[in-house]
Amino acid sequence: MSNTDLSAWAVGLPVTAATSLALFTVFFAIGARTKRHRVVDVAWGLAFTAVALVGFALSSGHGDTGRRVLALALTAVWGLRLAAHIGSRSRGKPEDPRYEKLLSKAPGSALWYAFTHVYLLQAALVWFISLPVQVAQYGRGTLGPLAIVAIVLWLIGFVFEAVGDWQLTRFKADPAHRGKLMKTGLWRYTRHPNYFGDACVWWGLFLLAADQWAGLCTIASPIVMTLLLTAGSGMRLTDRHMADTRPEYAEYMRRTSGFIPLPPRHARS
Repeated sequence: MSNTDLSAWAVGLPVTAATSLALFTVFFAIGARTKRHRVVDVAWGLAFTAVALVGFALSSGHGDTGRRVLALALTAVWGLRLAAHIGSRSRGKPEDPRYEKLLSKAPGSALWYAFTHVYLLQAALVWFISLPVQVAQYGRGTLGPLAIVAIVLWLIGFVFEAVGDWQLTRFKADPAHRGKLMKTGLWRYTRHPNYFGDACVWWGLFLLAADQWAGLCTIASPIVMTLLLTAGSGMRLTDRHMADTRPEYAEYMRRTSGFIPLPPRHARS
């Protein structure tokens, strides 16, 4: 079991929190100016990357170099790809209906409500969910067998998320598929390969820190991420929206696993 430079890690926590807050504040200013708060979704991946980058700088001289580099690389590759994908997908589009609905019910100032209930909330979530990465960067021991498991799980998640997004983008770009529902590729085995991939990525990053007692104590972070993806603003809201707007989605839900990839139900029976 590796040990952690807890005193140096504790000193860095307010700095990484301030980093997340600063980035989301910048994106709040952009959203307020453009009246498109969907930009916060781009900030999500960038904020994880920024926190990991600041943690990498602060942990210099405190944590094992290989562990620090790996934690930064895995977080940055995931975060930058996600930000680029969401930015490309939302370019030129109007406000996200989710934020329109949320802000239409805002008591008092809609801008202040957006800042506190969208940007500030996500800034806090990024900081909390990234705690395993921050702990891993202060780990003094060299990487062991658990790191291999962590990398494999991260790779599974990254492939599911990236390939799932790529398949859906290609499907929507084909005029022959206009008005049709994506049911092929990874989407044949799970309705949300991108959300499943996200969860695997963050459980992998947790395992990178789990050979330290301090790392084990951050298990709530991947749990929170998984709950966000399944019961929070991810799968649950997407399924509800699709079921309300696409009549064929009910049959797709009946046949296809919601999260963990499984053979379609008719094939299993």
